[in-house]
Amino acid sequence: MSEPREPDDEVAALDDVAQPEEGGARGLRVITAEQFSLSEAVGGVRGLIESVAPGLLFVVVYLVAGQELTPALVAAGGAAVVAVLARLLQRTPATQAFSGLLGVGIGVFWAWRSGQAEDYFVYGILTNVVYFVGCLASVVAGWPVVGVVVGLLSSDGPLGGGAWSKVGAWRSDRALRRRYTWATWAWVAMFAARLAVQVPLYLAGQVAWLGTAKLAMGIPLTALVLWFSWLLVRGSGSAPAPARPHPGS
Repeated sequence: MSEPREPDDEVAALDDVAQPEEGGARGLRVITAEQFSLSEAVGGVRGLIESVAPGLLFVVVYLVAGQELTPALVAAGGAAVVAVLARLLQRTPATQAFSGLLGVGIGVFWAWRSGQAEDYFVYGILTNVVYFVGCLASVVAGWPVVGVVVGLLSSDGPLGGGAWSKVGAWRSDRALRRRYTWATWAWVAMFAARLAVQVPLYLAGQVAWLGTAKLAMGIPLTALVLWFSWLLVRGSGSAPAPARPHPGS
C-alpha cells in the first residue's frame, strides 16, 4: 500500500514498498519502522507539494478562469512537468514525480477528451475502487494486505533474502493475523469513505467540492491510516512497542 508518489496522490502510500528514494521509511514501509515519522510517511515536504500542487492548481485555476477547462488542465499538467524537471536537473530520484506525472497526464487527457472538468478526477476514483476491492478481497481470503507487506519487508521475507514461503508465516499466529486484519480493515474503510464522498460529487459535477474532498481525504487520511497500521504492527510482538509518533523525520 505506498505510496501520498504514485499515479494518484491519494493512494501513493500503497505503492512505495521498494527501497526509499532518499533514506527513511516511506509509504507502507513506514509501518515496520521503529518510530513513526509523519514527514517520511507523506514523502517529506517536497513529496507533499508534488502530490498536492497539480490538483490544487486545477481547482483554483478552474474557478479563477470562470470554469474554463483548458487553463486548469495546463496548470495541473505544468505543475507535474515542473516537478519532474526539477528532480532531473537536481539529479535526485524522480520516480515519485514521474508517477505523479503519469496520473496527472491521464486525468488531463480524460478531461480534455470529454470536455468535462470532473473527468480530471476519474482516474483517482477508479484507483480507489481497485484498492478498495483488493484490500477487501485480501481480508476475505485470509491474507490481509498489511500482513503480506510486513512479511515482504521483514528481514526473513524475500526482500530480506529469505524464502517466499515465509511471507505468510504470521498466518499461523492468531494474534498477528487479527492485528493485520484490523489494520487492513482501516485501509478498506479509508477507500470506502473516499468513494462514498467523491462519487456523488463527481456524478453531480461539483468540481470545486470534488477537488476539495480529494485533497482533504488524500494525504491527511492516508497518513492517519498509516499511523494506525503502524501502531498495530509495532504492538504485534514481532517488533518493539510503539513509540509516540513525531512530525519530523
